[in-house]
Amino acid sequence: MNHVIDEGLLRRFDVPGPRYTSYPTADRFVEAFNESDYVQALEQRRVGSLALPLSLYIHIPFCESLCYYCACNKVITKHHSKAAEYLRYLSRELELQVQHFGRGHHVSQMHLGGGTPTFLSDAELEDLVAMVRRQFTLVPGGEYSVEVDPRTVTEARLQHLYRLGFNRLSFGVQDFDPTVQKAVHRIQPAQQVFDLVAAARQIGFESVNVDLIYGLPQQTPESFRHTLEQVRTLRPDRIALYAYAHLPARFKPQRRIISAELPSPADKLSMLSISLDLFSEAGYVYVGMDHFALPDDALAVAKRQGRLHRNFQGYSTQPDCDLIALGVSAIGRIGATYSQNAKTLEEYYDALDQGRLPIVRGLALNRDDVLRRSVIMALMCQGHVDFESVGLAHLIDFPRYFARELERLQDMAELGLVTVSDSAIHVTPAGWYLVRAVAMVFDRYLQVDQDRARFSKII
Repeated sequence: MNHVIDEGLLRRFDVPGPRYTSYPTADRFVEAFNESDYVQALEQRRVGSLALPLSLYIHIPFCESLCYYCACNKVITKHHSKAAEYLRYLSRELELQVQHFGRGHHVSQMHLGGGTPTFLSDAELEDLVAMVRRQFTLVPGGEYSVEVDPRTVTEARLQHLYRLGFNRLSFGVQDFDPTVQKAVHRIQPAQQVFDLVAAARQIGFESVNVDLIYGLPQQTPESFRHTLEQVRTLRPDRIALYAYAHLPARFKPQRRIISAELPSPADKLSMLSISLDLFSEAGYVYVGMDHFALPDDALAVAKRQGRLHRNFQGYSTQPDCDLIALGVSAIGRIGATYSQNAKTLEEYYDALDQGRLPIVRGLALNRDDVLRRSVIMALMCQGHVDFESVGLAHLIDFPRYFARELERLQDMAELGLVTVSDSAIHVTPAGWYLVRAVAMVFDRYLQVDQDRARFSKII
């Protein structure tokens, strides 16, 4: 076991909690926030922050087959004709958005998520990027990424993505073990992934990420170690290591998973311990939460330089900026507001047919929300909160305003997760592995509502 983390601490803090891709979290969004509220936020941005770059998220919901563990918003279909219709509506949504904030804005970050973005054909991907470029300016040096199902791409398709301007890829691997793959209905030979990653490097992609999940059915510490050793050989630039959250009451596909085949909590913890040790030995930098990166990767560099940020896609090297979200269920952020699109294609299409943006819920942040967001994001990204800086930015006396929270942190300080001085909070090396628990101390909504069943566990 790595010396910076203790299994007893992991067990103690293995409680449900948010991932803090936003604060307040998406479960706090309300239907009272609607299209008119979003349009108002766009108009305010148009007046006050034209020079600031944008981030762009585009949700492609389609998948050819169902992965049983999946909790994403997706549409399972083998009818690729559905993609052409979806792109027409995406174009309509983008036109409506641009009417309110204008053309030509600079975009420094774009992410295609899903679902399976590579469900789209080469021609459709080209049309999608052309649609974006007609409305925005993609700045040099930006972060342009796409999620890739290895079963849906070839080397030629990767070359096409690169020509379109994508410079980062994220491969969904989850586990290389054939027995586990069968149990979750996602069969993909390891060699297929190795060949694609080698091709991506040869083509010139700046960064390749691999997603892994521990806690899946039929996994054992021994079988997962073998997958980890294969990943170490693969040596991706980044690794996202997620804990599987079995919530079949919320996510219907998970009902196909046989609960008796899930690893025990002790085995799941062992898998995490093995992962932390192996990645450390392989030279990966622990970026935070469930992300690891090679020392020269932009994400690791950003952490060293204190430039790490966090948004709905996770950790980012790009400056904190407004996020335009397109597509079914997509979540965006403009100023001190969050908004989410309709979650079904029928609702999404219906709103656009009526000439309306498909916003169905969201939230306008109050002063306390904005303040706590800054503290939580500082903890999640920098592992450090300076009382004076926060106080000056938000016109508060930090120790007085957060007196109760600082008192609650004392237990974590005694356990070695944080250090608290008269002027700052620092997350320790051990605390980084439990930074969600540290951030939860400052979550006002959790203090009021102790029902955390809506969240996955931290470990």
